[in-house]
Amino acid sequence: MLRVRCLRGGSRGAEAAHLIGAVVGRAVSGWVSRTFRSTSSSAAALPLTADEPVTEHTPEDCPVCAHNEWDPLEEVIVGRAENACVPPFTVEVKANTYEKYWPFYQQFGGQTFPKDHVKKAVSEIEEMCNILQHEGVTVRRPEPIDWSVEYKTPDFTSTGMYAAMPRDILIVVGNEIIEAPMAWRARFFEYRAYRPLIKEYFRQGAKWTTAPKPTMSDELYDQEYPIRTVEDRHKLAAQGKFVTTEFEPCFDAADFIRAGTDIFVQRSQVTNFMGIEWMRRHLAPTYKIHIISFKDPNPMHIDATFNIIGPGLVLSNPDRPCRQIEMFKKAGWTVVTPPAPLIPDNHPLWMSSKWLSMNVLMLDEKRVMVDANETNIQKMFESLGIQTIRVSIRHANSLGGGFHCWTTDVRRRGTLQSYFL
Repeated sequence: MLRVRCLRGGSRGAEAAHLIGAVVGRAVSGWVSRTFRSTSSSAAALPLTADEPVTEHTPEDCPVCAHNEWDPLEEVIVGRAENACVPPFTVEVKANTYEKYWPFYQQFGGQTFPKDHVKKAVSEIEEMCNILQHEGVTVRRPEPIDWSVEYKTPDFTSTGMYAAMPRDILIVVGNEIIEAPMAWRARFFEYRAYRPLIKEYFRQGAKWTTAPKPTMSDELYDQEYPIRTVEDRHKLAAQGKFVTTEFEPCFDAADFIRAGTDIFVQRSQVTNFMGIEWMRRHLAPTYKIHIISFKDPNPMHIDATFNIIGPGLVLSNPDRPCRQIEMFKKAGWTVVTPPAPLIPDNHPLWMSSKWLSMNVLMLDEKRVMVDANETNIQKMFESLGIQTIRVSIRHANSLGGGFHCWTTDVRRRGTLQSYFL
């Protein structure tokens, strides 16, 4: 039987916010007016004004609060397909994409994705937003940015990619929103699209943490990473060899998945052990970080491989079995094997596999947003007593994500509990 333990007193973040707010609130009479001069620095000063007093927010007032993947969803960030650009064909992009698409990246890197395809993806995501709002969810969007602009750091030159997948860059743990450092050079400045939203949440009482930004110098990547065939990928993954090194911390937020006080993560092509260790130290002692692994030739983002959809209920990809699955069964969890995806072979998936069919978004324990074309997984959810909210995002899938990827849940109504004792 699954054991659930409720933690009294809220999350570590809420307690810290209460303590700091009480101290600072007595010492500061108002915000100091400043000018926001830098849009590229993750440590840039906020534009504070004298008419925005310091206020102490209770956990109930905080606009940011989520403890898991299934509590009732109240507010969500949904990404944008507008201006999406093909990333340059660098070593880290090559390691994360399928060989049949390499000519596409070589030809179009730094240019926009096919415009007709992007136009259809934009329309699909707009409809997704409309349906979320109809289901009672507040929808927020990142800023539109021209991602084709070339930029240069002391270590590399690149163009941008998109702000389509907020799950990759933002993770909410309790009342704290954490910006992931990312691992692709084309995504170095992706955070800029989300900063207006994050600053708004911060002013309203949320905690805001930016993980150490990597330099993304050549030392972060194995420049000779040998990937010629699928067999190569399987062998390298089994040996624990990835394109990212341990030169400095890096991680994508989508390699982490939450279940109350327990957070599960995989070492992948974009998340290294230094990045995982940073998260472990940052979230301790309230949260435990568990490293799990899969028989996956190309690990990148956990939510199309291992997607937790309820308390003690997880979808586990049959093509990428979890090596630690017995640990979950012993804890009383139910492991569900999703059916094979139905996406056609001729549909372009430039950045992902067909298993986006299981990359679903739970609106609560009894409602799930699922692709309208994936009738087999719809039947699976219905057999579990879960209502399916159906939306077609086939063209949006091509850009690298399903419903879970295209969103970051900002607020879910629930309490911090332990589901993994």
